[in-house]
Amino acid sequence: MLIKLAWKSTLNRKASVALTLVTIAISVMLLLSVERVRQDAKSSFANTISGTDLIVGARTGDIQLLLSSVFRIGHANNAVQWQSYEYIKAQRGVAWSIPISLGDSHKGFAVLGTDTSYFSHYQYAKKQHLTFAAGRPFHNSQEVVLGAMVAKKLGYQLGQKIVISHGMGNTSFHHHDDNPLVISGILAATGTPVDKTLHVPLSAIESMHSSGHSKPSRIVARKQDATHHEHEHEHEHEHEHDSKNNNALVHNLDSKPGDLIGSTKQITAFLLGFDSPLYTLQVRRNINQYKGEPLLAIMPGVTLRELWEMLDIVEKILLLITLAVVLISLLGMLTSLLATLNQRRRELAILRSVGARPWHIFTLLISEAIFITVLGCIFGVALFYALLIAAQSGLQSQFGVVLSISALSTYELMLLSVIIGAGTLIGAIPAARAYFYSLADGMQIKT
Repeated sequence: MLIKLAWKSTLNRKASVALTLVTIAISVMLLLSVERVRQDAKSSFANTISGTDLIVGARTGDIQLLLSSVFRIGHANNAVQWQSYEYIKAQRGVAWSIPISLGDSHKGFAVLGTDTSYFSHYQYAKKQHLTFAAGRPFHNSQEVVLGAMVAKKLGYQLGQKIVISHGMGNTSFHHHDDNPLVISGILAATGTPVDKTLHVPLSAIESMHSSGHSKPSRIVARKQDATHHEHEHEHEHEHEHDSKNNNALVHNLDSKPGDLIGSTKQITAFLLGFDSPLYTLQVRRNINQYKGEPLLAIMPGVTLRELWEMLDIVEKILLLITLAVVLISLLGMLTSLLATLNQRRRELAILRSVGARPWHIFTLLISEAIFITVLGCIFGVALFYALLIAAQSGLQSQFGVVLSISALSTYELMLLSVIIGAGTLIGAIPAARAYFYSLADGMQIKT
């Protein structure tokens, strides 16, 4: 009976209760959103690269090298000489290496120059290898492999030609129109910056940035002597014909890869994997003491932990701000209950006259506070999931953070229970005053 009475009493004050519910719901939504983004951001960053023992680049900050080479955030100040890369990858214990060249873009998406070892050895999440949703890796300097998001956002298909632009921004004033690239493959989605990247051979990068921005030598030779290269001319003619019709692949899938390195002189960074962890620290020390040029070798896992340690104070500040918002909303509920308490003294007196004891009055008032808090939490959770759905694609495309739309975690449920407990304690304040009002009004029932 008390619960039913408390529920009807709550519904009787629709306006003030609705405002209180809105403030609690918004505060709960903010608290859960900040916590979910914090957890998923850490998970997304940790899943971006896996199985890589060292990242090597020009000497700069550890975090800057990690962000620029793996997450495509920021820019590398200097480059690594190709001779240094060749020397280091030949060191004892190096199982594989992946060269990386950055600096170009296509309609706001980063372009990464590399070789076929990228598709063989690059791993993400829990040592998952890259797979192709369609097509195959590039086989020559005129092919490009797209990340899943690039193909989806721009509507590209196998066989289409695209033009790379110089610079990393959304707007570029120089396009490599004389070196169009044909899409040979589209990678499966990974939920990492790989999805937002176009992958081209290092020879294509070198060709686009060579003096005069000339086309690859085999194209020039074909134009200069069509008779001598008649077979190649027929192949190129078929290549252009198929691409215009947006058919599958322009090149034969059984064709063998050509020279994908070219005359590259510099790269942005490179990844290393070792036969045994024992070689990692030894080679890292040798790289950091390398005399040929100033280089820096970092371990991705260690550097990522340093990044989160730097951001720990920011996380705590955000958590404190959201907790303050929750507290303010609960104080708003307290204000509302106290403001209406004097107006309800007649209602409480009637309840006392029909046999309600002071503890009945106390239970009635505290039940109303619990109802309001629980309903606010329920609406807040609904708003939280609506916000996740709305912001999921934007956060993934802009920052590479994949939000998980899953059930509330144990920690999140604990936060909700703390909010409900706090609402109960705050509701005890007007309930206690109502208890003493019932005694002061001279309606104590003799027992």
